[in-house]
Amino acid sequence: MADNNPAFVLQSIKSTSFEQREIPKLRDEHHVRVHIEQTGICGSDVHYWQRGRIGDFILNSPIVLGHESAGTVVEVGSKVKNVKVGDRVAIEPGVPCRHCDFCRSGAYNLCEDTIFAATPPWDGTLQKYYVVASDYCYPIPSHMSAEDGALVEPVAVAVQIATVADLRAGQTVLVFGCGPIGALCQAVAKAYGAKKVIGVDISQARATFAKSFAADDVYVVEPSATSGGDPMDASRAMAEKIVAKYGLEGGADIVLECTGAEPCIQAGVFAAKKGGMFVQAGMGKENVVFPITTACIRALTIKGSIRYTTGCYPKAVDLVASGKINPGALITHRFKFEQALEAFELVKKGAEDTLKVVIQGVQ
Repeated sequence: MADNNPAFVLQSIKSTSFEQREIPKLRDEHHVRVHIEQTGICGSDVHYWQRGRIGDFILNSPIVLGHESAGTVVEVGSKVKNVKVGDRVAIEPGVPCRHCDFCRSGAYNLCEDTIFAATPPWDGTLQKYYVVASDYCYPIPSHMSAEDGALVEPVAVAVQIATVADLRAGQTVLVFGCGPIGALCQAVAKAYGAKKVIGVDISQARATFAKSFAADDVYVVEPSATSGGDPMDASRAMAEKIVAKYGLEGGADIVLECTGAEPCIQAGVFAAKKGGMFVQAGMGKENVVFPITTACIRALTIKGSIRYTTGCYPKAVDLVASGKINPGALITHRFKFEQALEAFELVKKGAEDTLKVVIQGVQ
């Protein structure tokens, strides 16, 4: 195993295989090679596996899957200064061009030339060794596990969402979705000093977890609440119930939508207070019916959130290292590298008892 590089490869839509690849070489003097120790499965990985595309990113050739990873540095380029061989690191999976206006402003999540792991045509981290720019590796302290390091990635996504929302202490925050990103958004909101954090989900199991994890309370949506009658009226009624039940005084200061489900998007607008903030992070159908008149009348600020910007990864590492957020609590299933396909099949099922699934790296 020391002389090769096992990899879990997406060959084409719904077709994967294990390959023995060459050990990757450093591409320049600022790169490092990392022995991957843990990788979390993200919904985007499953999306490429099942559909072969997300927006303009289309699978036209085989790619290695995985982008939520941590490991140990085993080789460094001659000009690397921030890490050394033997350091344990969390890997930020998207390296931008560094030269465009977006990169220069710190909004490198918008860079069109980003090399992002497991986003076509770039290989991901579900391989024994992964080469990446050294400044996109963040040392983690000894008390953090490799699993914690891998889950810094979704924590960073939640930090970005909170940053986009300009979330501050003393605010009321309503989060639609109690899956991994929704639960982590709730945790970041509490860490940032939010006065009240309410989660919303259709799953009782996820709601129960979210309340034990970070949320002050969770509203469980009855299936009948989103069926029958006028859908927009049902969404408005759901929002009114949430606002009244939790004393949100005219609506939540901030609404974070982490499901992508049309009824939740609509209810989120209706549940936001006048002058409030609505951030869309969940991705579902590409087009939805949106209550634009309500958004205008309430003078809402509506933003989208994607990936992470300058400072999000260091903040995420600090939140985990300090114990303010424990992402390991989200892990419900663990698999060996050789069981990667089985792990993906489990995530695809989307069962209530499945939150975060991690895959151990090649030893």
